[in-house]
Amino acid sequence: MTTAEHLDTIDRLRVTAFPPEPVWSGGLSSGPGYHLVQVSWTADFREDGGAGRTEATDQINAEYGALTQALGDRWGRAQVFSLVSVRDRGFDGEAIPEPWARLSGMTGHVHLWRVGERWLVVCVAEGDGEEPLVLVAGVTVIDPP
Repeated sequence: MTTAEHLDTIDRLRVTAFPPEPVWSGGLSSGPGYHLVQVSWTADFREDGGAGRTEATDQINAEYGALTQALGDRWGRAQVFSLVSVRDRGFDGEAIPEPWARLSGMTGHVHLWRVGERWLVVCVAEGDGEEPLVLVAGVTVIDPP
């Protein structure tokens, strides 16, 4: 997908009502106050033992960079928000609200923009060495913890 298609997806999420209960369907995870969507992903590296991961990482990082640049052009400079302490607090038993609990399990940091009453969030879900890398975008009214 192109950056323009990613932006279109985010624009649609910004105006889509949040469901009353958590749902997962076709790469979209939504719940009360949030939507997260997989906007791009690399190949699964389980069958080839990780071959091609470096090239795929470069490709998904280029898409991530282009998307954060385009969002920055629209909404100003992003906040880079670390999720490491959020993940640690969750492991220690603290109740972390969604989508932040899910995001902290995916990556160590996100790019954030505050747009009106909502946060826009973009990150790359890192996975392990054989799982696909996933470019994730989201919209939430829930403040980062």
